[in-house]
Amino acid sequence: MEFEEIKVRSYDGSLDRARLELLERRCEVGPSHVFLFSDTMGDPICRIRNSPLYIMLVAELNHELVGAIQGSIKVVTLKDLAKVGYILGLRVSPFHRRKGIGSSLVHHLEEWFIGNQVDYAYMATEKDNNASVNLFVNKLQYVKFRTPAILIHPVKSRPLKISSKVEIFKINEENAEYLYRRFMGVTEFFPADIDKVLGNKLSLGTWVACERGEHAQFGQNGNFPSNWAMLSVWNSGGLFKLRIGKAPVSCLMYSEVSKVIDKAFACFNMPTLLCSLFEPFGFYFLYGVHQEGQVSRRMVRALCRYVHNMARVDVDCKMVVTELGRYDERVRPHIPHWRMLSCLEDLWCIKALKSEHIESVNELTRIPQTKPLFVDPREV
Repeated sequence: MEFEEIKVRSYDGSLDRARLELLERRCEVGPSHVFLFSDTMGDPICRIRNSPLYIMLVAELNHELVGAIQGSIKVVTLKDLAKVGYILGLRVSPFHRRKGIGSSLVHHLEEWFIGNQVDYAYMATEKDNNASVNLFVNKLQYVKFRTPAILIHPVKSRPLKISSKVEIFKINEENAEYLYRRFMGVTEFFPADIDKVLGNKLSLGTWVACERGEHAQFGQNGNFPSNWAMLSVWNSGGLFKLRIGKAPVSCLMYSEVSKVIDKAFACFNMPTLLCSLFEPFGFYFLYGVHQEGQVSRRMVRALCRYVHNMARVDVDCKMVVTELGRYDERVRPHIPHWRMLSCLEDLWCIKALKSEHIESVNELTRIPQTKPLFVDPREV
């Protein structure tokens, strides 16, 4: 019996949705510790739908859907402005691995990038995901680029205390765009269309924190306090949900006990997530975290607590998440997070798709990171 060659084509919702859901379930294999799965709520391209340009490809073998991949394109700051393609959602059926399906999907996506004049392709994976690292770094010539941390904080049943010395206020989209372009315009992967991000219906707003009493003078005549911080909030739960998988026995026991304790002792400040451990839930993503001044880290902490308290009144939101580059390590201790769910070393890899940019990639990866990393909420 002859087998057909791998066929790669664009995703067709009317033909592929059910088969893609089956593929996703088959690929739900992860590490032994707690990890998270995405629940796309019937919209497989939800994670890229808000990008300026995007595509989803599927692979068929003998009329069976055996793989899928997604990609998006945008303009960002690297050394200069550059057009980049982001690769995500690579899935290959466990029954059809080591047949070149993953490589074929990536090659086809790269061809789509090149056809759209993309300068660089990049992707993110867990640092200890050996299969993914081997495919992209060892086989497809991607270069290890950055190792940001994904910090996850479960929403607790009671509000977090915010220092009375810090004042927090919301700013409009126009002022937020001004601040981001002025203070983060040269940040790595800063999106040229930051106005589209801030104006998206999933962006809940931008907040600034400063010393109490300095709000009225903030930004007057282009002047700013010595210490201040800002961040924006994206409602990722408006796109897709998360759920926990393969939790250890201790976590399962805590989940069951927490339900009883939470009912009996409402004063216990426990993560509400653990009271409904395996039900799909939404989360808020903090992006554009920026601080100015020697003691501005406590402003960052106050902002994070403020967003946590916002999330408490959203019955769907069970986590607050952010992602920071290694350059921002001085800020990480001031961002509440739970180590069991957080990933302290994610891995970004990059590849030049144009020969004239190969040396630029080498330079970017050779030189230690000296700038913050902007994580676009549209690609979370």
